[in-house]
Amino acid sequence: MMKTKNIEIEIKVKVQNIKPLIRFLNKNARFNNRVHQVDDYFVPSYRNFLKWRPVKEWFRLRNENGVYTLNYKNYHFDSQGKSHHCDEFETSIENLDQTRRILKVLNFNLIVKVDKVRKVWTYKDYEIAIDSVKKLGKFIEIEYRGKSKNLKPSEITGQMIKFLKDLGCGLLKRSYQGYPFLLLFPKEAQYEEI
Repeated sequence: MMKTKNIEIEIKVKVQNIKPLIRFLNKNARFNNRVHQVDDYFVPSYRNFLKWRPVKEWFRLRNENGVYTLNYKNYHFDSQGKSHHCDEFETSIENLDQTRRILKVLNFNLIVKVDKVRKVWTYKDYEIAIDSVKKLGKFIEIEYRGKSKNLKPSEITGQMIKFLKDLGCGLLKRSYQGYPFLLLFPKEAQYEEI
């Protein structure tokens, strides 16, 4: 069991049939917004996050419709290389250009840009996003937003998978690697078929 402060529990999947999910969301969930997110991922020159597999650390600068955030994630993997959660630290920033200058002075190198349009709904304890990612296509991302203090991430992600299967979305292809990895290393992309 774990506490949820600074912990992110989510799944990222491609679905065989997205229509049942869209119908369900339009009928039963609250539509939050449609946003354009441009994420720049960096690595510090003194510590290459990409050296290890699976890649467990990501450092991101996000522009979401003119709102800027800085984010660091540290994934926890099991013995099969699967992650059900990560430590996540995020903060708003005021000036994107100055932040870029700071990162440059500190020898952080830009490694990849992820450009996506995200549509977001809320249903019960879930934030459900349909992402259209340039060069990768459509993905469904479900993130746990509940208030439970003690939980098992693998049980929560299992419930998310069951939710999509019960809707009739067909074959699911789950990625544990994330958009930056899929763009940087397409030949290493792996999907778990569920």
